[in-house]
Amino acid sequence: MAHKSRMALKVWFRLMTGLLFFMLAPHKSISVEHSHHPINNHKSTTIKLEKNYPAIRNHTNPKMQKMLEQHIASLHLTSAIRDKRLSVALVDVTNPATPSMAQINGDEMMYAASMPKIAILLAAFERISAGKLPLNNDLRKTMTNMIRHSSNQAATKMIRKVGGNYINKVLESPKYKLYDPNHNGGLWVGKEYAGSTAFHRDPLHHLSHGATALQTARYYYMLETGQLVSPKYSHEMKEILSESAINHKFVKGLKAKHYSDLEIYRKSGTWRTYHADSALIEHDGRRYIAVAIAKDPKGGQWMQKLIREMDTIIVSLHAHDADVASTGALASLTSAEQQPSSSSKHLM
Repeated sequence: MAHKSRMALKVWFRLMTGLLFFMLAPHKSISVEHSHHPINNHKSTTIKLEKNYPAIRNHTNPKMQKMLEQHIASLHLTSAIRDKRLSVALVDVTNPATPSMAQINGDEMMYAASMPKIAILLAAFERISAGKLPLNNDLRKTMTNMIRHSSNQAATKMIRKVGGNYINKVLESPKYKLYDPNHNGGLWVGKEYAGSTAFHRDPLHHLSHGATALQTARYYYMLETGQLVSPKYSHEMKEILSESAINHKFVKGLKAKHYSDLEIYRKSGTWRTYHADSALIEHDGRRYIAVAIAKDPKGGQWMQKLIREMDTIIVSLHAHDADVASTGALASLTSAEQQPSSSSKHLM
C-alpha cells in the first residue's frame, strides 16, 4: 500500500508540473475582433470583451514607476524631465482587465506634430459607424497613407472629409474624454496638415496639434479593448496602425532587439525640435503601450533609447512574476510530495 501511495504521488507531481509549465509558457497575443476587411492579411483573433475596463490613470504600479524613473535617469534625461521637455507613459496591458501604468509628466500637453493624426482616424470611424462615410478601398487607402506613411496630404484630405470641428467634438465627448480640461488637455487637431491657418487651437494651450502622453496611452488602451467606436472598428483602426513605413524612433529602437514575433501598432510625429512617438507593442506574449513626447533636437534619438528601456522594464517585470509563480508552485508541489498520505500514516 505504501508503494502504491508513493507511485500515486509521483504521477500527481508530474501532472501538476506539466500543468504549471503550460500556465507559465508565453501565449500568442490577440486582437479585439476579426475584421471583415483585413489589411495585408494581418493575423488576428477574436476575444470576448469585458463590459467594463478600469481607468489606466488609477492603476499606477509603484514598482514600474520606480523602474521607469531609474531607467530615464540612466539615460541622463532627468533634466529634460525636470524642465518638462519630455513626457513619458508606459502601460502594461498583457492582461487588459488589469493594466499597470507608470508615467512622468504624463499630463504635460505638448506640440506633437503628426502623432494626433490618430484622432483624425478615430473621428473618421465615428463617421463611418454613423453611415456618413463609406468605408471603401479609396477611403481605407487614404487613412492608411495618413497613418503608416504620415502623409500630410492624406491627413488634410481626411480632415476635410470628416470636419475639423467634428474631430475635436469627438475628442472632448463624454464617451472618450481624450481632451479633458480636468487633466490639462490631451489629443487635439486644430489645423490642417498643410500651409493653412489653424481653425481651432486647443482651449488651454493654444496648440494646433497637441497631445499628452497619458491621453494618448488611453487612446491605445481603448483601441486594444475595443472601446474606440466599436470592437469591429477598433480592429480596423488597429490594422491601419500596423506595419509602419517609417523606420525611426520606437520602431528603430525595438527592431534592434531582434524579436521574432514583434508587432507594433504605431504613430509618430516630427517637426523641427518636436518629436513624438506612440505605440501598442506585442511580443513573447507580452503587450504594452508606450508614449513619449519631447522638445529637443535630439528627441528622436532619445526615443530610440527610451523604447529599449521601457521594453526592458516590461520584460523584467514579467520575468520576475513568472519566477515568483514558478518558485511558489514548485515549493508547494515539493511539500505535497514529501507529506505522507493518510493511508501511509495508518500503516506506520
